[in-house]
Amino acid sequence: MKIRIKGNALRYRLTKSDVSAIIQHGRLEEHTDFGHQRLTYALQTTTDYDLSAELHNNHITLFVPHRMMERLANTDEIGFENEQGKLFLLVEKDFTCLDTVDEDQSDNYPNPLAEKAK
Repeated sequence: MKIRIKGNALRYRLTKSDVSAIIQHGRLEEHTDFGHQRLTYALQTTTDYDLSAELHNNHITLFVPHRMMERLANTDEIGFENEQGKLFLLVEKDFTCLDTVDEDQSDNYPNPLAEKAK
């Protein structure tokens, strides 16, 4: 699971394993250590209708309706977005890059633009 934050936009990118884990367990959490502090970011399923998020004590949690996660896993749907006040939220599949990168992308979704790039 990756997060990107830019201004008032919060974006979560999920691999195939991430989506499976969230559907199975209802929550996926990761940490980044900053010396004496830790940032925790999580995705948690909910029965709510829209995406929402909260920040509390260095914990960012993005709540995603379970039905959205099911659609992400079982359809060609790319992602979901919502605005929570001034905060823009996006949850999307993590596609393989079209250019060369050093990171392992074996668990990423196939990029729909890969055929066009050939």
